[in-house]
Amino acid sequence: MLLCIDDSRAILEYEKALFERSGYIVITASSPQQGLKLAQMTSFDAVLLDYQMPEMNGHQLALEIRRVQPETLVIMFSGSEIPEETLKLVDAAIPKMEAASELLSTVDRLWN
Repeated sequence: MLLCIDDSRAILEYEKALFERSGYIVITASSPQQGLKLAQMTSFDAVLLDYQMPEMNGHQLALEIRRVQPETLVIMFSGSEIPEETLKLVDAAIPKMEAASELLSTVDRLWN
């Protein structure tokens, strides 16, 4: 099961459609707080999250997800520059500009 966390509804709809077409079960969260609550209640195989979000950035959220689900794959999907310290924290980072060519293949590679 894949958890997608992004403050953009359009991005969440894109991710959900992309991954469900490939057979994944996808849960979405439109805020870091909602995503963290879901991660605390449910075990996910992978979490795909944005870096730039209000109230909690992707680095802070990745730290919290690692705390509650240390074995879960964490993939940063961002339209902004991702700091080096965050890149060390996550399993992969994908620029939103490369979504069409990289998103599904990266998740498939890491998950399987």
